[in-house]
Amino acid sequence: MKVKLLTTISFLTYQLSISQTEKLLRGKVISQENALQNVEVINKTAKTSARTNEFGEFSILVKEQDSILFFSNNYLFTRLKLTAKDLEKSYLIVEMTPKAEELENVTVSRSVFNKAEIKKIANDKDEINKIIIRKKFDEVTSKVTVYDGRIKNGLDFSYPIFDKPKKKIEPRDDRFKKLVIATCPPDFFMKNLKIKPEEKEIFLNFCNADSKSKTLLEKSNDLELLDFLYTKNEEFKKLK
Repeated sequence: MKVKLLTTISFLTYQLSISQTEKLLRGKVISQENALQNVEVINKTAKTSARTNEFGEFSILVKEQDSILFFSNNYLFTRLKLTAKDLEKSYLIVEMTPKAEELENVTVSRSVFNKAEIKKIANDKDEINKIIIRKKFDEVTSKVTVYDGRIKNGLDFSYPIFDKPKKKIEPRDDRFKKLVIATCPPDFFMKNLKIKPEEKEIFLNFCNADSKSKTLLEKSNDLELLDFLYTKNEEFKKLK
């Protein structure tokens, strides 16, 4: 009987201690005043997770000093270190920033003339004739070859026999750096990794030298990238 009583008391004490430390945190994830659905809410400290519903709302068990991560493919991840003030709030609003989209091979051009000028030229025969003459002149001059002083079939002194072969300089691979900048918030290095602004470039080069950075480029997983940066940060601090 005494054993059962002690067990019950221990269980109740344990449940009471949990209720005093843990709390069901409720909140909403938004971006530019729009609710975000299917955002992964991860309690990194407790190793638990949840997802936002169609209204951007979530609920997850937390306690003070827990590290909460918010992940979505098209947004920069957000990290919160919960304080006592956060736990006092009945509802937490989390703002996420959209990732910048890279536009490749896009050329933006602007017409030389506005609509009024085009209409004026269309009704002016002299202007039209000037444009036609200018166009023909450009076509002719583009075909003219200018003598550059070279002798036809002459000896080419640029041939390797007269010049030492230059060492080929391989372009720096900045893909990993671009991936990190596109994924992490601007204040991530200083606020989360405690890296000074002048050390940021050195740290990124240090990470890029690790062969695992190439693997992350292929997978492009935000969680794995984050763990990699935290791990490399510990190694980076030991070198200083």
